[in-house]
Amino acid sequence: MKLHSPVTDGLLSITAYDAEHIAVNGHRLTKSFLLTPQRLIENWPPAAFDNLTEADLRQVAELNCPIVLLGTGPRQRFPAPALMRALIERRIGVEVMDSYAACRTYNVLMAEGREVAAALIIECAS
Repeated sequence: MKLHSPVTDGLLSITAYDAEHIAVNGHRLTKSFLLTPQRLIENWPPAAFDNLTEADLRQVAELNCPIVLLGTGPRQRFPAPALMRALIERRIGVEVMDSYAACRTYNVLMAEGREVAAALIIECAS
């Protein structure tokens, strides 16, 4: 699906997605990644929700955004509370949703000028 949202100059937005990729400012990504309005971190380790670790979420916490959208792939799945420890300890709000919903929500919050991070899992085909 191609997204049409007002692109804020100098900020990173999600411009398209489908089952195989997510595009950030037109750049096609096929592996999980982290995104804030100012920063793209490609090749975030989890290749699928079942591979998500506490270290992966610690990396998300280190972005220091007060809101995190965790896109868990093609369907919404909730990580064990123990995995979320780094985010909970920093009092970071986490919304868990499927990756497509996270893409749409990220764009809305980013366009509003909110400090938001998206941790998006793109499940790699086996």
